[in-house]
Amino acid sequence: MNNFNQSQSDTLILRERLQQFRNDFNLIENEIGRLLVGQSEAVRDIVIAMIAGGHVLLEGVPGLGKTLLVRTLAEIIECKFSRIQFTPDLMPADLTGTNIMNKTIEGNSYFEFQQGPIFCNLLLADEINRATPKTQAALLESMQEHSVTVGRTTHRLPELFFVLATQNPIEMEGTYPLPEAQLDRFFSKIIFPFPSKDELVEIINRTTTAAIPQVKSTIPTQRVLEMRQLIREVTVADDITQYAAELIMRTHPGLNHSDSFSANHSAAEKLVDKYVRYGASPRGAQALMLGAKTRAILDGRYNAAKEDLIAMTSTVLRHRIILTFEGEAENITTDEIIETIIME
Repeated sequence: MNNFNQSQSDTLILRERLQQFRNDFNLIENEIGRLLVGQSEAVRDIVIAMIAGGHVLLEGVPGLGKTLLVRTLAEIIECKFSRIQFTPDLMPADLTGTNIMNKTIEGNSYFEFQQGPIFCNLLLADEINRATPKTQAALLESMQEHSVTVGRTTHRLPELFFVLATQNPIEMEGTYPLPEAQLDRFFSKIIFPFPSKDELVEIINRTTTAAIPQVKSTIPTQRVLEMRQLIREVTVADDITQYAAELIMRTHPGLNHSDSFSANHSAAEKLVDKYVRYGASPRGAQALMLGAKTRAILDGRYNAAKEDLIAMTSTVLRHRIILTFEGEAENITTDEIIETIIME
């Protein structure tokens, strides 16, 4: 009887945790919606990546609200926010900080580390592809290890460290494409679509009147870390894990694929072998699973399903698939390849 009562108590606690997760997630979405018009799918994908512990690459033309979204998100989760405008003359030390010489009262000299703007919870790397590869590389360690090494000393970043980098897909003159190693550090790549006519009217109404929308509700930064822990407790069946691995394998040319996919996927194999130079990495599989677990909770379930994985494929894999020269010349998109891979 005691075991039965304990089981009921654990189930009740779990349900409460799941419901609180959904409530807090919805709060973040709704508060962003007070200031940002539309972009609901992009907002959801960004919040999923943040809670899952990843970073996001935002792509869209200027004026769509990317910076507004990031600033609003930082205000909602009550975190330390930094914005860095990436330019060709930006140096790594401008991000990470540097050692400066100070003197004691006695006149003795010593070096003291002066933290750069990267020491924050939420970092907006605006137009990241305008900085040189050397400066872009300064983000690699921080995004993966949550640390910064200056000289021989390693400095830890806050436990909640979330990078949102933006890039303009149109104005490519004077830019430096992100290397594959850096792209792989991003949990997802999210495309900001241009607003519809109705959304454009709403944007005009909200931004050209005296009443400027404000954030009304917030959650503590620590709560985001608690939500992150709950994601990792979501159960996943073995066949779902196998399917996630199979999706990643299918993005690689020339690999032997299992028969778990239908016969229709022979077309996908031909497409991948012809137009893909290199497929998604194991980080892609990890991001797929964490995103699927998050979507399961939002759907009221404590177990990830195949549909959750499929819903994450585009944002998680589109920047991890590297096309051949032939694929680029024929204007093949990675989204087209992903759609063919998951098609049944």
